[in-house]
Amino acid sequence: MSLDDKIPNNVSLSSDKRLMRALETWQPDFISWWNDMGPAGFQEDQVYLRTAISVDPSGWAHYDYVKMPDYRWGIFLAPPEQDRTIGFGDHIGEAVWQDVPGELRNILRRIIVTQADTEPASVEQQRHLGKSAPSLYDLRNLFQVNVEEGRHLWAMVHLLHQFFGRDGREEAEQLLLRRSGNPDKPRILSTFNEDTSDWLSFFCFTMFTDRDGKYQLASLAESGFDPLSRATRFMLTEEAFHLFVGETGLDRVARRSAQLTKLDPNGDARAQGGVDLPTLQKYINFWFSSAVELFGGEISNNAADFFGTGLKGRYKEEKQAEHTALKDVYLMDVVEDGAVKKQEVALRNAINEVLRDEYVADCERAVRKWNRTLAAEGVTFELSLPDRKFNRSMGIYAGLAFDPAGRLITKEQLEARRGEWLPTAEDRAYVKSLMKPAVEPGACAHWISPPAKGVEGTPLEFEYVKGEGVDRVRRGVA
Repeated sequence: MSLDDKIPNNVSLSSDKRLMRALETWQPDFISWWNDMGPAGFQEDQVYLRTAISVDPSGWAHYDYVKMPDYRWGIFLAPPEQDRTIGFGDHIGEAVWQDVPGELRNILRRIIVTQADTEPASVEQQRHLGKSAPSLYDLRNLFQVNVEEGRHLWAMVHLLHQFFGRDGREEAEQLLLRRSGNPDKPRILSTFNEDTSDWLSFFCFTMFTDRDGKYQLASLAESGFDPLSRATRFMLTEEAFHLFVGETGLDRVARRSAQLTKLDPNGDARAQGGVDLPTLQKYINFWFSSAVELFGGEISNNAADFFGTGLKGRYKEEKQAEHTALKDVYLMDVVEDGAVKKQEVALRNAINEVLRDEYVADCERAVRKWNRTLAAEGVTFELSLPDRKFNRSMGIYAGLAFDPAGRLITKEQLEARRGEWLPTAEDRAYVKSLMKPAVEPGACAHWISPPAKGVEGTPLEFEYVKGEGVDRVRRGVA
């Protein structure tokens, strides 16, 4: 089998002998990592998956049954834009780079490695979830997310191998050696070491953490390094599905929680075997506050450098009024003399916060949708996002205490009410107790509403996953 057959691509792998040899060496290590750290217990099952085989609309969404280790992880770049120029920063108007500028080599490698490290991390965090899937539909969606994260790792590793020589090869090897949650060799970003062993956490992860991924990829899609821009532009087409899984998953949880709340004489969804809405709010508080940290510090020289050098732009940079970010300031909440005050920050130094603004607005849109669901079910409870200053461990708000509304409080007040605002050990244990699998075709777990429709026109009774792994779960011996 040729490398092009094993790795579908549009980067002419077969004509680049050096790159081909490097990836031929890396691929067995990737498969070994996948078998060790990918979805546990389902590697031999047939899964109804979408596979990218080209970048055109008819090729990147091909559906069929496939065993996950046989998934054709590919390397795809979005089509090049003729005469594309850098659209922001100090190099605005110059031709984009097809090779790495020497002076930007280290900083660009760090950007790519940090993005790449998130992809295998999420697979590792979610590897045991299949054994408690609330439906075959959800099980299939979990595996779709997992294999696409694997493909996104391939996209970044291709850049490391092609453009960074020995340094890139060594970084690619390390990507397969770090492990989520490992105290000795953890993943780079703290969110990707969090426990994600229940489905409520998974839906929060795909809603909030993967949504951060959307905005990080969108800012990299603006990059003056054209291969990175083209790689991330195609990754965004797949990332949209991951956000759909999270947003609709939490909507289904909210709907069922509202229904069970109404069924109980005391309005207690827990008494009816569901996720009570206050606990759902706590999980939102935790995962949102974890995800907002992924954007980096509010005032950041690194972000200014990334922007100024043309490596990482703003979200939809073409819609910005001015593209050097030298003429404007950003009004930022800072704490001075025990009070929150507005402070003007040079816009370049606030680029992380500008991107975070876009992210927060997108999350707020989803919360409004969930609240419409609750209202339609006749429940007056309203979900909300905590303020971005709440529960922070990095940036200018680290070490300070805020309530979910963003009011500055004492650390003693925070500790006294932490259990009201964030999941307790008891909350997590209760949620995990609900994680009983429902993997008969058409079945759905009690704690979540069924999906509105099946995958790509299939009925909800479709057998999305079949094989010994899912059979063992049905028999209760997984």
